[in-house]
Amino acid sequence: MTLESFNLSDPDQARAAIRPCVDIERWIDAVVEARPYSNVEEVLQVAAQAADPWTVAEIDGALAHHPRIGERANGSGREASLSRREQAGVDATDDSVTTELVSANRAYEEKFGRVFLIRAAGRSAPEILGALNDRLMNSPEKEVPVVAQQLREIALLRLEGVLGS
Repeated sequence: MTLESFNLSDPDQARAAIRPCVDIERWIDAVVEARPYSNVEEVLQVAAQAADPWTVAEIDGALAHHPRIGERANGSGREASLSRREQAGVDATDDSVTTELVSANRAYEEKFGRVFLIRAAGRSAPEILGALNDRLMNSPEKEVPVVAQQLREIALLRLEGVLGS
């Protein structure tokens, strides 16, 4: 979708176009309601601050759509396609790192009750594994803003891709 078509589309179409970026209603509404935008950078500035801070319930709801790092996203929808592209660096890793990622993912989910989330785009599997192991040392209270920041970074990358096409 081009920026021009996003600006001119009806609100429901605009919401549907950006929902794969992050499925948080307050964020989607804030970005859509601020239209029209003069350029993509302006959209990203609004989106970076929209609905800040996200609640734990919003974060957990949005994470329900995210596959585990190292797992292929199922489905043929836009969000699954974006996730597969973002995790391209993880796909090319060796089996020992993949095994460690599976184990660390499980430990993270047991500790925090949610899937581990990191902006995987541009990161290798060993880098992601290192960050995952570091974040396992966080308390649940310290981890919430870290997850929120990662989710927002992913949303912005996806939004830029959606409106840049």
